[in-house]
Amino acid sequence: MIGKKKIIVWIFVLINFFCLNLNVLAEENLEKKDINALGAVLIDFKTGRVLWEKNAHEKLAMASTTKIMTGILALEKKDLDLEKEILVSKSVLSVPKVKLNLTPGEKIKLKYLLFALMLESANDAAVVIAEEISGSVDRFCNLMTDKAKEIGAFDTSFKTPNGLDRDGHFSTAYDMAIIARYAMKNDKFVELINTPSVSFSSDKKNYVVNNKNRLLKEFDGANGIKTGFTGKAGHCFVGAAKKNDMQLISVVLGSGWGAKGKEAKWSDTKKILNYGFENYFYKKIICKDCLAKKIKINRAREKNLSLIYEKDVIVPMKKTEEKNLCIKIVTPKILVAPIEKNKIYGRARVFIGSECVAKINLLADKNIKRHDLKSVMQKIFYKWINFDMDLDLNFVK
Repeated sequence: MIGKKKIIVWIFVLINFFCLNLNVLAEENLEKKDINALGAVLIDFKTGRVLWEKNAHEKLAMASTTKIMTGILALEKKDLDLEKEILVSKSVLSVPKVKLNLTPGEKIKLKYLLFALMLESANDAAVVIAEEISGSVDRFCNLMTDKAKEIGAFDTSFKTPNGLDRDGHFSTAYDMAIIARYAMKNDKFVELINTPSVSFSSDKKNYVVNNKNRLLKEFDGANGIKTGFTGKAGHCFVGAAKKNDMQLISVVLGSGWGAKGKEAKWSDTKKILNYGFENYFYKKIICKDCLAKKIKINRAREKNLSLIYEKDVIVPMKKTEEKNLCIKIVTPKILVAPIEKNKIYGRARVFIGSECVAKINLLADKNIKRHDLKSVMQKIFYKWINFDMDLDLNFVK
């Protein structure tokens, strides 16, 4: 008969096996077919790592999520005061709804235009901002596209500052996440998009704008960002939420059309964000100043040099990914003195499976002087010169 101890051991083994498989299933519970969006992505704000995606690099219309770039460019323009009163041109007359209904000749502060732009998605506010910054909408769109490429959104082309459909106006879910991540690093932008409601006046009218981002009220930790809809793009949303120390950014493009699509962009976003928060955690993989590798040195008293990591590396990951974690280090086989402390002498890359999730420099942990026949002779020569000078000075005294 099997002893009681053996039975207990087998029970624990089965329980652990069952729990492990439950964890694995929990980590795979978001299928692409469960998301309505044509293109979607979830990224970690701190590292930019893609945590989940569906057609993330497919070029799609992105509707008023475009206004994220319009808003951040206005906030970043150093010579443009947010308190400046801007003159509204005749261009606003041809802009379709949704709009603030600005009138030509009206004067309104830039900060109020930004509230209208980001809270109620006013298309006319986008045009006024574009003309103020670049002199024309076309030139501003070129500025938007250039900025996108500068920050790594290479598959994006802006042809309107408000997201209205036009040939050549497109992005990808991944690029919109990159743009949103960049914008969320600006404290003024974060404050702007989290404002519930604002009342303000121009020199002619009084206005009230309300934040149309339902996620702020319906999802715990939500802190952004922007809705969008056009006939071509369908319902789109770039979302953001923070729980504990983890900030995530989600994008859904083309979640559908009509009332069903409008609801789908919210349900898509919540599913994606929940997946991220439920399955990922931060793991410190590398510690700053810790030894990475020792390599040989020629022409020095020391035989080896210690290379240390330049910084901490913390990566968002799932528990099942830990077994696929590895660090690959690239350095010269031998270095020749002199060696300069804190100079880069190698690099390391952190992989989860085949995915590179971090890159880090390797630094020399100390200075090492050169020591060979030539350097020894030079030292002797300089000492002799200095000794001779000391004699001469003493003689003068």
